[in-house]
Amino acid sequence: MSGEKKITVRKQKIRKNHTRAKLIFFLILTAVLLLIAAFAKYLCPYDPYAQDLTLAQKAPCPEHLLGTDRYGRDMLSRVITGSTVSIYGTLILVAVITVVGTVIGILCGWRGGKTEAVLMRISDLFLAFPGLVFALAVAAVLGGGIQNAIIALAVISWPKFARLARGLTLTQKASPYLMAAKLSGSSTGKLLIKHILPNIAGPILVTAVLDIGTMMMELAGLSFLGLGVKPPMAEWGSMINDGRSMLQIAPWMVLAPGAAIFITVMIFNLLGDTVRDYMDPRERNRGK
Repeated sequence: MSGEKKITVRKQKIRKNHTRAKLIFFLILTAVLLLIAAFAKYLCPYDPYAQDLTLAQKAPCPEHLLGTDRYGRDMLSRVITGSTVSIYGTLILVAVITVVGTVIGILCGWRGGKTEAVLMRISDLFLAFPGLVFALAVAAVLGGGIQNAIIALAVISWPKFARLARGLTLTQKASPYLMAAKLSGSSTGKLLIKHILPNIAGPILVTAVLDIGTMMMELAGLSFLGLGVKPPMAEWGSMINDGRSMLQIAPWMVLAPGAAIFITVMIFNLLGDTVRDYMDPRERNRGK
């Protein structure tokens, strides 16, 4: 029995180290994406907005690795430039819905009563509509632009975080340690900031990371439909829309930004899965 236990502990340690290595690897890939997006204007081999009709729809070659679009603009430069709006726009969106949803959820779970009833019914109202369809309606009312696209998606995306935070808050509220903190005379603010928030932050963080890919796809979808960024600004969704009519003639105009979305979403999704595995108490306790 002792030998079997040692083998099991060894396997658990190997699995734990493997999860940690995966987390570091995907964090590095994510950091590379963020650095590329942050320093995009310095990494572009050509001006992403410079038009040269003599080079229009030029196939990929050593001079233009991803080819050119219908106006002769270098696709690689536009994909790199578009990463700034696509990635950081998505991160801003996820940050907004995470903060707003978490605050509302904690408020509902802590106070209950009419406050909870009203806010949860509002969240039910938003969840009753198909998300992207509702976002299209809101974006159409607000008009085009990346800011309005972010607002439109934020309006319909916060309820999932509110419901998650509410459920976690209710669980923590009934815990013995929180009751002891109340009896010790801790103020409401101290209870929420020092006890509730740190104990619910893990699941919310994992949900936020996993939601980055979805929000990026939806933001690109709004741009594809003409309700996101306005031309000539480079953004992956609008670039796909610009090249879809040329798919048979110049497929690289769609494949280049499409591949950028695919790779970026895949990296963030794998990062989210790895963060979830790493923060799982069962995973963290293995090998102890």
